[in-house]
Amino acid sequence: MKVPCRMVAEILSLLADQVTPGITTCELEAIASSEAVRRKAKAAFKGYCNYPSSLCCSPNDQVVHGMPSKVPLKSGDILSLDFGILYDDFYGDAAITVPVGDVSIEVKRLLQVTEESLMLGISKAVSGNRLFDISYAIQSHVEQCGYSVVRDFVGHGIGRKLHEDPQVPNYGRPGTGVRLKPGMVLAIEPMINEKSHEVKVLEDGWTVVTCDGGFSAHFEHTVAITENGHEILTRINNA
Repeated sequence: MKVPCRMVAEILSLLADQVTPGITTCELEAIASSEAVRRKAKAAFKGYCNYPSSLCCSPNDQVVHGMPSKVPLKSGDILSLDFGILYDDFYGDAAITVPVGDVSIEVKRLLQVTEESLMLGISKAVSGNRLFDISYAIQSHVEQCGYSVVRDFVGHGIGRKLHEDPQVPNYGRPGTGVRLKPGMVLAIEPMINEKSHEVKVLEDGWTVVTCDGGFSAHFEHTVAITENGHEILTRINNA
């Protein structure tokens, strides 16, 4: 799984460098699609449950599953980018949230806390721990910082299918859930709201937004549990 995961990391890094005021998410979609083709890989999301695009692009109050748009991004926005690859029968999946131009201190803190919560969750992804040790590490950090954890959407196992068991909530009671074992691979993905955790799906059937209009951030890594801890597969430095 290192190969598709590394592809995902490379493409997301490339996309992040392109996020500037004035660009549209349709342009980012075109880049993501062409980069997958260039690597002789399949964009995992396109056609999945009839999702129409290769890239999920969710600005500002969009939580997840936002579709590419021709509306230019503007300074002060944030943009969550979620991307997956299918290569040689295995999947990779990751997400980042990036600032567009100059953003406020409050927005920078939301992004920082969300990424911190991901890394704290990953720190618990070791053999012998329980699944909800990951969940609690994310939830406790986020709530101590004054934000809320989305409860309607969760992380997941990943491998020969894009979504496999177990589901990986971003909240839960430590010491509970399935026992973690070497060989498990999890897509851990905190989705963190500036205000309330409540979300809704728009009429397009895909785009998830905060109910109160607050910003939302999303970071995700595909993580393998090993005999000696864990390995983050969606990092460019993985060989």
